[in-house]
Amino acid sequence: MADDSNNIQQGVINRQGAIGSYAAIGDSFTEGVGDPGPDGTFVGWADRFAVLLADQLPDPAHGNFGYANLAVRGRLLDQIVEEQVPRARELAPDLVSFCAGGNDIIRPGTDPDDVAERFERAVADLTRSVGTVMVTTGFDTRNVPVLRHLRGKIATYTAHVRSIADRYDCPVLDLWSLRSVQDRRAWDNDRLHLSPEGHTRVALRAAQVLGLEVPADPDQEWPPQAQRGTLEVRRDDIHWAREYLVPWIGRRLRGESSGDHVEAKRPDLLPL
Repeated sequence: MADDSNNIQQGVINRQGAIGSYAAIGDSFTEGVGDPGPDGTFVGWADRFAVLLADQLPDPAHGNFGYANLAVRGRLLDQIVEEQVPRARELAPDLVSFCAGGNDIIRPGTDPDDVAERFERAVADLTRSVGTVMVTTGFDTRNVPVLRHLRGKIATYTAHVRSIADRYDCPVLDLWSLRSVQDRRAWDNDRLHLSPEGHTRVALRAAQVLGLEVPADPDQEWPPQAQRGTLEVRRDDIHWAREYLVPWIGRRLRGESSGDHVEAKRPDLLPL
């Protein structure tokens, strides 16, 4: 458990000093789904956060900043622990962001207490090998149609994650309290993944968690928007159900994952 004072001390030292390497592990959220780059590869909050981390280094050292993104869409917690955690331990970066368990929590019949126990074992494993582990809470899903009814379950898991972070001295990327992502413009058309602007705001919040200066406030208000009529909202809901909800349900009924045959986009600590 969290009785390794050397690991905790090393984490404090890393947070106080410059971070020279970073590895992101997780699922579609960390892979960057919803934030496509010009070459078709997803960018996402972790890639944007890596740039902010590199920018805090002195100019001569900037080019030596190492970044790996091991996340793969659709992955469950046990898959992340089996596939990504060992690789992150092998890379042994100064910082690892660990976001996992969300896909487990939204599955029928899963127990957030059980998922949290497995999450904690992975955190304990990581903290023995890397400088600092930053854990990530769930979003407040009050305004997410397909996940609204799971809000209590997600809140329970989020409370566990925060408790685990306390026990292992992990910084917490608290997405539940990030008010700006309650706006629908923070979300992609599928309403399950963040938009480019949503990913940007999460990256800014992650940098704030580590005490970095950021170029903008992640919780700044969105520009005013014209009120949408009932007919327009209903039309959008029908389009969303046909284009995204029905295929999403179909994949689950067939036991398929959006991450089948997908590999990590950045499996090594490469310079930015």
